[in-house]
Amino acid sequence: MTQAAHRGPFAHTVGSLLNTDGRAHPRENALASITLLLGLIAAITSIFSGLHVISSWTGLAGLLIGAVSQLISATTGQRFVTVIGMGAAGVGLYLGLSHGGLFPGWPG
Repeated sequence: MTQAAHRGPFAHTVGSLLNTDGRAHPRENALASITLLLGLIAAITSIFSGLHVISSWTGLAGLLIGAVSQLISATTGQRFVTVIGMGAAGVGLYLGLSHGGLFPGWPG
């Protein structure tokens, strides 16, 4: 009964939270993690209006990579991480566009 072994409160890894079906999904986990990272960067940089170029491009990339991640995701954990990342990327993209757009020369 190895399933009943108690591993402690912090025994879960990111892989075990994303791979809830018991199989490894390295490509899907990587895409979900990249989407979350890009979303966080876009959302944080959107706070500062001078960083609108970074915010816009990382938000756009996060939404595109997140869409691919949603298409090939295998577990609910991967979908959860992807949706959170896409939401943050969308906020970063839209605020970045309102602060000046994708290119530095655009009026904003």
